[in-house]
Amino acid sequence: MSRVANNPVVLPPGVEVELNGQEINVKGSKGALQFSIHQAVDVKQEENLLRFAARDGAKQSRALAGTTRALVSNMVTGVTAGFERKLQLIGVGYRAQAQGTKLNLTLGFSHPVAYELPEGITVETPSNTEVIIRGIDKQQVGHVAAEIRAFRPPEPYKGKGVRYADEQVRRKEAKKK
Repeated sequence: MSRVANNPVVLPPGVEVELNGQEINVKGSKGALQFSIHQAVDVKQEENLLRFAARDGAKQSRALAGTTRALVSNMVTGVTAGFERKLQLIGVGYRAQAQGTKLNLTLGFSHPVAYELPEGITVETPSNTEVIIRGIDKQQVGHVAAEIRAFRPPEPYKGKGVRYADEQVRRKEAKKK
């Protein structure tokens, strides 16, 4: 059984947390996030600590307490340091270029792909084949990275496509005659 909810979330200096019933608002130097807490989870603030507990002893309530603790911990990390995800474009002629709120991708299709970035996400392209996605919401950063990767996921024969920087692609051997 997991005991994630037993560890309190430590609030670093410069982070403000506001509890309004089952709503929690977290403000920091990078921005503000809000989250609606499930009715089965109880949150208490003690100076610079947030403690999470299940309101009853049900298995689902304990699980929700741990999940809520992890999500709020990610919110605190997001408003202080932020999150980033790196993508690599592997393939001849595969390029990326950031222009304001759009990411223009050339991925071997007959047309260029223009991806409109959601609010709160910034994209940087240090080179033609690298994309860095930054934001304060971990879930949103991961979702945007997954959507961009889905345009051309890495294929197993040559390894061409869009992949995460730390991703290992298992290569297959070509068919023999």
